[in-house]
Amino acid sequence: MNPLRNNKFESNKKYFTICIYALFVILIGALIVKIVMDWDKAKALFNNFVVILSPFLIGAFMAYLLNPLVKRLDGLLKKLFKEKTPRVRKFLSILISYIIVIGIIIIALFRILPQIVTSLTDLIALIPSTYTRLLTFMENFEESYPDFDFRFINQILESLGPDLLNYLKNLVTNVIPVIYTTSVSVIKWIINILIAVIVSAYMLSDQGTLKLNFKRLLYAYIPKGRVDGFLETLKHCNSIFGGFIIGKTIDSMIIGILCFLLMTLLRLPYALLISVIVGVTNMIPYFGPFIGAVPGLFILLLIDPIKALVFGVLILALQQFDGLILGPKILGDSTGLKPLWIIFAITIGGYIWGPLGMFFGVPVVAVIAYLSKRAIDHRLKDKDLHID
Repeated sequence: MNPLRNNKFESNKKYFTICIYALFVILIGALIVKIVMDWDKAKALFNNFVVILSPFLIGAFMAYLLNPLVKRLDGLLKKLFKEKTPRVRKFLSILISYIIVIGIIIIALFRILPQIVTSLTDLIALIPSTYTRLLTFMENFEESYPDFDFRFINQILESLGPDLLNYLKNLVTNVIPVIYTTSVSVIKWIINILIAVIVSAYMLSDQGTLKLNFKRLLYAYIPKGRVDGFLETLKHCNSIFGGFIIGKTIDSMIIGILCFLLMTLLRLPYALLISVIVGVTNMIPYFGPFIGAVPGLFILLLIDPIKALVFGVLILALQQFDGLILGPKILGDSTGLKPLWIIFAITIGGYIWGPLGMFFGVPVVAVIAYLSKRAIDHRLKDKDLHID
């Protein structure tokens, strides 16, 4: 009898798994090579993909930001109305959260925004008079110091006026196309925001089901020990990222309000406009207060240099208060990053994604640093090494 006839093909689960992994690695490698070789098309495709999914991405981010508020309200309603079912409590907590956020937005649009527009209009109207004052000052200075050569400065000032007038004429000529384009963009954004709000509401309502299905998927295909470690790591990453974003938002709102109150007490003009700029830019760690101080100093210099000096001292005091007292109280050591790494995160984030990158760069680098530390600690533990 031929012994070859008794040989039968037998499946081997171990080798089959290895083949699947090898095939997966080859496909991922081919995809990376394709992306690198055809970077422009890949980037355009990715941008289109992000644009299409932008309502869902914005909705997910809105749900992420609102989730802590929803949880706190749910806990408060649980204490106040013990007889209410969890489903009713969740509905009420989500509804109240949206009412609070939408109420803040409405107040900003109808109370704060008109005052900002008025301040900007006044500043634009102030430019010609400031230009005239500057010319008069230079003329008086030239009369007082006739030996000084003013030809270069005079040429700049004389050319500045016509150039500014031409710019304003071109701006008026092109205003209709700009208004049309802006209107279309605004309508698209309104539609996207409405979809995002609906998506975020459903995600907040069904977050329990979404978490359960995500866990079921992980436990179905990955060993239990690895899933437990992965979920623990994900929870800590969420604490770092969300803690920084929410904490920094609260911190910046407080700094903006304090700036407005102090500027009002000191009778500094354009308090609301400058305070909004200071509050928004304060979202950027370290450099934010100084970035926000520049427009305020420039505006106040046009009016009164003494008031600009007072504002500079005020911003310096606010920055010290935020860095030494308020920031540590709210944020604590949420990122765990040293100043050098924070500056690195701001620089790289700003280069890649502008002002938003400067803000999000810090929590992203903090998460990467945590994951790197965890991986290194795990490797050292496997090698039974303890390095102090």
